[in-house]
Amino acid sequence: MDLNSLEVNYHAMLVQSPDPSVLLDLDSGRLADANARAEALLGVPRAGLLQMTLAQLCAPIQPDGQAPASLLDHHIARALQGHSEMFPLTLKHAGGAPVPCEALLIRLPVEHQRLAHARLVDISRRVLAEQFREGQREVLELIARDAPLKEVFDRLVHLIEAQSPGVLCSVLLLDTDGVTVRPASGPSLPAPYLESLDGLRIGPDAGSCGDAMFENKTVIVPDIQADPRWANYLKLAEPYGLRACWSRPIAPDGVHVLGSFAMYYREVRAPAEAELHLAEIATHLAGIAIQRNRRLEELTLHRGHLEELVAARTAELTAALARTDQVNRELKNALDTLSLAQGELVRRDKMAALGALVAGVAHELNTPIGNSLVVATSLAEKTGVLADTVTTGLRRSELDRYLADAAEAGALLVRNLKRAATLVAGFKQIAIDHSRLERRAFSLTQLLSDLAAPLRVAAKGAGARIDLALEPGLQMDSYPGPLSQVVTEMFENCLAHAFAGGRGGTVRISAAMRTDELVAVSVEDDGAGMAPDVQARVFDPFFTTTMGAGRSGLGLHVAHNIVTGILGGRIDLRSAPGKGACFTLLLPLAAPQSAGAGA
Repeated sequence: MDLNSLEVNYHAMLVQSPDPSVLLDLDSGRLADANARAEALLGVPRAGLLQMTLAQLCAPIQPDGQAPASLLDHHIARALQGHSEMFPLTLKHAGGAPVPCEALLIRLPVEHQRLAHARLVDISRRVLAEQFREGQREVLELIARDAPLKEVFDRLVHLIEAQSPGVLCSVLLLDTDGVTVRPASGPSLPAPYLESLDGLRIGPDAGSCGDAMFENKTVIVPDIQADPRWANYLKLAEPYGLRACWSRPIAPDGVHVLGSFAMYYREVRAPAEAELHLAEIATHLAGIAIQRNRRLEELTLHRGHLEELVAARTAELTAALARTDQVNRELKNALDTLSLAQGELVRRDKMAALGALVAGVAHELNTPIGNSLVVATSLAEKTGVLADTVTTGLRRSELDRYLADAAEAGALLVRNLKRAATLVAGFKQIAIDHSRLERRAFSLTQLLSDLAAPLRVAAKGAGARIDLALEPGLQMDSYPGPLSQVVTEMFENCLAHAFAGGRGGTVRISAAMRTDELVAVSVEDDGAGMAPDVQARVFDPFFTTTMGAGRSGLGLHVAHNIVTGILGGRIDLRSAPGKGACFTLLLPLAAPQSAGAGA
């Protein structure tokens, strides 16, 4: 193919490309051209490359597990369709080493010929770096699993050797005496050489490793045969062709030397900066492994002593347990005595509460009944006088006066007896019979909406208004009658106390889910609010700040009993003088079964 005959000089483009590049004849599969960088990458001269197909330049197994022909056919087909995309491709150097690359095929716009430009990016360094990171992770995992030191060191040595072709690595450990060397790893070094190092002593003339551990510093020997530190050990290294060695001490804390990491070469050479960095990483990982291993050995050493301590402690605990059993028996006796005393106190508290309730009932009923008795007695006396007057002659003025007195007395009797009846009805609510209550499933949202209608009439008469904020779809399985009674009582309390004196305001009735199983119902006003001492007693029986206005002081007490009893919830109050009051009921969606019989 005459590339110079093409309209565009693709050969010149290849030569100027910063990456290894080839021109691929898609019909024959052979390379039509290649630049110098491609020759260097593959180790094949241009003339040789032009006799080969791209598949012949590839490793037999590609990164995705395919054969090169299948992989290339797929991407050539994509290129013919106008798609250009990078894909992983492993080439093969003339020396046999794999060359990991990323390839990009671009079809060229040439008439009557199918040509593609193949850009080959060498990613060997990136792959090597990824392998190194993965290898470090594996070494750390071995350390974390408490793998044997030899297994850890062998993996570490292979990791470093894979990063620097031609290097042979070893790990030596310093014995507990601080001067004797013990080989720990060197899988690529001749075994007899490693064995010859066992038992040697460190010092300034003890080779690279001995001097590095003795001086606690990195020692670099580019030529073993010419360095005086190796004079006494040449006979050990020469038979195996070892010509260069640099060693770094393993001292995790920077002071105490635990061993050394060495890198050998079979040619005279000095280390590159990257190789010294590899040695630094290797000594760091080796130091971690040695320290962890020694801690485990210390734990094993102390385990026997620990078992003795545990046995002694167990004996002490057994004795203490026996003493504890005795103390527990004494505590049980004391608890039984306390339970009896507590039961007696509860009984006394109930009697005291009953006495207070009876006293309250007597006190509250005394006034209307006493008033009725006085009125009835007075009326009876006047009736007797009237009867005597009838026999002697009754004047019309006397009859009119009697009728007026009788009418007034009747009105007083009716008013006081109604008051007594109201009190008795309130007392009955305190001891409500749960078995007669209707329990059913109902819509709380609808219940409160319906209840708001009559309450708005009462609110309008007091110069107030009602706002509703009800979450849609609230459903309960409870007692709608008692719940309506509680909400009504809280609302009436707002009208009686929050807006006393005719001051208007707003009562807000709201309902919303608090948790998956609890609903909150609130009655809130923006009225006068309550002082702390009033809040402390607001649910007590017979407590009211408006006794003269006809309130018994039982409404909120009854409401409290209903909420905490049959409804199975609680009632909270939040208020401050001048800032209104908010009663909040926190109720379960399903009332307790023990609260009353079902519908």
